Amino acid sequence: MHLEQIVLRLVHVLLGAFWMGSVVFLAVFLEPSVRGAGPAGGQVMQQLARRHVLEVMPSVALLNMLSGLRLLALDSNGFNGDWLRSGAGQAYALGAAAALVAFGTGVFVMRPAVKRAMAIGPDPQRQAEAQVLRSRSAQAGRVVAGLLVVAAAAMALARYL
Repeated sequence: MHLEQIVLRLVHVLLGAFWMGSVVFLAVFLEPSVRGAGPAGGQVMQQLARRHVLEVMPSVALLNMLSGLRLLALDSNGFNGDWLRSGAGQAYALGAAAALVAFGTGVFVMRPAVKRAMAIGPDPQRQAEAQVLRSRSAQAGRVVAGLLVVAAAAMALARYL
């Protein structure tokens, strides 16, 4: 294995673990806890925003996918069709597709809903709108978490297929 592959694999695995772990934690534990905390939950979300979570997560995801794309190019000898039709190739493709859909859902559904809900803040006249946005974000978060679990499982098992 060449140094480029070693570095890319390390980056891909660590960023993938961070991305998936963060989203699963958010969907399974943090979002329900924030919702259950009522108005105090908004303060938690504001603290996350101050730590730039809405910018960091898409950046991590994008770097993860770019490193994965380069690894796929190297492993498949330049996207060789025969290799891509193999069990491993199909599993990597499934994982990549799941990650791409997860990324799109996170960036184009979840993130805008969170930002709009946070912009509403405690305005009592707009709480119904904020609740719809929070619900949309929570549902998208569960979808993204599920897709990332599929992506991670496909990547973990691909070499054995």
